[in-house]
Amino acid sequence: MAEIYAFLAKGGWLMIPILACSIIGLAFFLERMWSLQRAKILPAKFIRLVTKLLEERRYEEAEALCSQNRSPIAAILGSGIRYAGGDRALVKEAMEETGRREMHYLERFTNALGAIATVAPLLGLLGTVTGMIRVFQRVVNQAAAAGGTDPGALANGIWEALITTSAGLTVAIPVYLGYRYILTRVDRFGVELEDTSLQALDYLVPPDQSYKGREARLEAMAAAAERKERGPAAVDKGVDKGVDKGVDKAGSPKALGEAKKEAS
Repeated sequence: MAEIYAFLAKGGWLMIPILACSIIGLAFFLERMWSLQRAKILPAKFIRLVTKLLEERRYEEAEALCSQNRSPIAAILGSGIRYAGGDRALVKEAMEETGRREMHYLERFTNALGAIATVAPLLGLLGTVTGMIRVFQRVVNQAAAAGGTDPGALANGIWEALITTSAGLTVAIPVYLGYRYILTRVDRFGVELEDTSLQALDYLVPPDQSYKGREARLEAMAAAAERKERGPAAVDKGVDKGVDKGVDKAGSPKALGEAKKEAS
């Protein structure tokens, strides 16, 4: 333990923030691994129960079940169930808005991991630069005092200066790998959340209330209104036309002649 402390002490005060980066990065990675478990994001049992309730149109029970579950998929489905049976665009928008909030929660601390992976080697490089400055300053002082330089002292100073670079890279590499792994895991869960939500959307909005169904209903309503407006006028027009035609036919000279002929 004493040897490790002595080794780290040679790196200078910049070893402290580098070690802090390693501890914080490890804590963030473990927290994300704990939070990004499938059972906490997409619990299979919960999804089966909600799907069954939605198939049976038992929306109140499904909403109550969602409110009792703390998973992201429960929050997304719950926001859509509140508008079940309404306009498809409204239901989808509500679910998408909740999905964006849940994705923000899933991505928590990932930017911090990326920042640590970037800053740690820079801190190591800064420690090396400041260490090299001290080394060359020491060499100049020795040369001015003794008229020469000690190659061994120069090499020892450079070795000590490179400790911080090594420490920074040692911290940055695993943190960056963990950062990329967390991002991949978040993206995969995001795709699965979207797929599950779209499947539930078909249960929340009946087929006749989809975009095509709504357009068909609107066209049918417009056609019915047009027939209703044109119907009485067309009937009256047809009756008037028939009456006029009968009067003309009965009152014509030819018709009167035929009537007299039949009477004689």
